[in-house]
Amino acid sequence: MALQEMAVLVHKQAKKYGDRPALKYKDYRTETWVPVTWNDFDRTVRLAANALAALGVEEQENVGIFSQNKPECLMTDFAAFANRAVTIPLYATSSALQVQYIVNDACVRYLFIGEQYQYDTAFSVFGYCETLKQMIIFDPAVRRDPRDQTSIYWDDFLRQGEGFPHQALVGERTERVAEHDLMNILYTSGTTGEPKGVMLRYSNYNEIFRTHDSLLCMLDDRDVSLNFLPLTHIFEKAWTYFCLHRGVLVCVNLRPAEVQQSLREVRPTVMCSVPRFWEKVYQAVHERIAHESPLRRALMLDALRTGREHNLDYLRRGKIPPLMLRMKYKFYEKTVYALLKKTIGLENGHFFPTAGAAVSDEICEFAHSVGLHMMVGYGLTESTATVSLYHWQGFELGSVGSVIPGLEIKISEDNNEILLRGKTITDGYYKKPVSTAEAFDADGWFHTGDAGRLKDGHLYLTGRIKELFKTSNGKYISPQALETRLTIDRYIDQIAIIADRRKFVSALIVPVYGYVKEYAARKGIAYHSIEELLEHPKIQALFQARIATLQQQFAHYEQVKRFVLLPRPFSMEQGELTNTLKLRRAVVAEHFKKEIDKMYADAEHEADAGADTAEGK
Repeated sequence: MALQEMAVLVHKQAKKYGDRPALKYKDYRTETWVPVTWNDFDRTVRLAANALAALGVEEQENVGIFSQNKPECLMTDFAAFANRAVTIPLYATSSALQVQYIVNDACVRYLFIGEQYQYDTAFSVFGYCETLKQMIIFDPAVRRDPRDQTSIYWDDFLRQGEGFPHQALVGERTERVAEHDLMNILYTSGTTGEPKGVMLRYSNYNEIFRTHDSLLCMLDDRDVSLNFLPLTHIFEKAWTYFCLHRGVLVCVNLRPAEVQQSLREVRPTVMCSVPRFWEKVYQAVHERIAHESPLRRALMLDALRTGREHNLDYLRRGKIPPLMLRMKYKFYEKTVYALLKKTIGLENGHFFPTAGAAVSDEICEFAHSVGLHMMVGYGLTESTATVSLYHWQGFELGSVGSVIPGLEIKISEDNNEILLRGKTITDGYYKKPVSTAEAFDADGWFHTGDAGRLKDGHLYLTGRIKELFKTSNGKYISPQALETRLTIDRYIDQIAIIADRRKFVSALIVPVYGYVKEYAARKGIAYHSIEELLEHPKIQALFQARIATLQQQFAHYEQVKRFVLLPRPFSMEQGELTNTLKLRRAVVAEHFKKEIDKMYADAEHEADAGADTAEGK
């Protein structure tokens, strides 16, 4: 792959594919998916590249993009790359303070804006951003503040590139693009502390593409990818770049809440996603099974058992299934599996990369049982996404696959931390020499902060180094393992395990309120508020029983002994979740201190009462 491929990728593909669609996006006024041909994509990128040069954007200057997923985000990316500039994406849900911090830290002069929320947020801190000169607004429906004398709309911006007045300059810059040039700075949202800008260079992307050209050679221009994770996230960003590199049609989902509808409209063959997506699919399917007639329920459960045996016990291990099992599987493939996949919108499914958090064995088994190839993997922003992934055969449930070729890995002897070294690894954090020095040791190994183990070539994650809880009894607890296990339950939406320096493990649980209300209706439980419902003994007993069943595989000291059902979910607005929906445990602990303290105080009182009773005897 040429060193300048990312700077000329769209132009190269336009010569190959011409008027074939490169992108699609939904026009919500007409409720239709609008294609953007490779030629259109190329034309817009050229206009935008010239417009950036007209604005005075310099080589290796940082250009900000604060937007939800839109085709214009990708167009801005490639226009910047043509100018040898660097793009910095900001999460569409970022707060004003986060925007202010990143813009100032990266000295951004030009910030591209998505819709009204992003405009209002950015404009509110415009005066506090010393370098910020102008905002370019993608959505023409955005209402500008009357005081705003500098912002322009996307179409006005593009007009500055008409006639290609700076074509020669842009061409010279493109020719100067080199391996060591910065391409992106991705600010990690962080569960603690201020964001850190991960520097990713052309060399990082060149290596990850070279590796995946071999590993994912089955991906080609007949595939259709639905882009719904934020392009700010390295997983979606690297995946989408790679899809364009392979000629895949990328359908951009503008509204994350409508992904289920988009799936049924687009019917993608591939899509990168996080475990939470599959957990919701799993829960929906099992909820449907639970409400079927006894005969249909038995049929669907048998279909899952058959799929598991056929795909996991035989095909995964390179074995040929027995004739009767193959015939039974073919029957279910044309009936139960086909109906299930069509209902979701995945009947054309090819494979589905999945990462970002731990995947429970149940979820993975379910997906593979119905013929959906969930390609579980592990990666970080600092590793340009992929560290390891499942192969078509030989993968092991519970693992995160095999480490990609060319990447060195070892497990630290003192705390089982996963250490990495290779061409896909960042060389540091932007303007943070201390953080960079802390992340790399003297031999160049990057310390991931994740604990793991290697067995027979497969990598297993065992928790976050900094998130291992130690109870007051000296026992170590991995909260992620428990949380991953318990969130497969259809009644549990979110969960935060509490254990650090406590006598036992407890949990804050956000229920799926709709299911709880349905259960209350079936059981004739009367209530006046959601708080009253969640404290009802029958609801408490329901959750107690479900948790007890799910955590049987854990040691007694690891199991949840107490829990509180919360009347509101954890949210980004409250600062309890990062932009990638990871728990900020310290914030959660602070916000729900009263509930947590009460759990442990009640346990103490009950223990004291029990001791008094025993003494009385």
